[in-house]
Amino acid sequence: MSPRHTTPDKDAIALLPLFERLGLDRITLVSSGTQAEQAHAQLLQAGAWGFDTESKPTFRVGEASDGPHILQLATAERAWVFQLHDPQCRSVAATLLAQPGIVKAGFGLGDDRKRIIQKLGIEPQGILELNTIFHQRGYRKDMGVKGAVAVLFNQRFMKSKKAATSNWANERLSESQLVYAANDAYAALRVWQALGTG
Repeated sequence: MSPRHTTPDKDAIALLPLFERLGLDRITLVSSGTQAEQAHAQLLQAGAWGFDTESKPTFRVGEASDGPHILQLATAERAWVFQLHDPQCRSVAATLLAQPGIVKAGFGLGDDRKRIIQKLGIEPQGILELNTIFHQRGYRKDMGVKGAVAVLFNQRFMKSKKAATSNWANERLSESQLVYAANDAYAALRVWQALGTG
């Protein structure tokens, strides 16, 4: 039986030094077919990507989301934020997610997977739910990116609540949205690397 590990609580995490996030100079917004093709070429050079999606929040009862509205993919050097309202971006995003042989690591991906199948019409390949690995290693609590960064790096991962609940369907994403989205994927990749599962 694997040993049981505990995850630091909010108060303990708040005291940790900050995790170094990607700055805007290492984040590429992908909103046209040309940008999507360039991103595709660069991403295929990596054997694993950090992966996440964002959808415009729904606030009314019974309101269905037509998300995801953006897809984030990250390597150890850079992150790409694909805007899925552009048909060419959507097509390249679908090709990337259907690409076999490349690990796409993230947290809480069950919902993302269902929405991707609905929106992009493909079954994503190589999806790795990082929470599953933590469970296998004896962590009982569900692990999100904040807990994982605290456990593996002894650092605090900053997440803006304002950015989290912002409108991801906007054609013009703010700098804070880009930083938030890109770093969710980037941190997931760093966690995957630190777990040594590659």
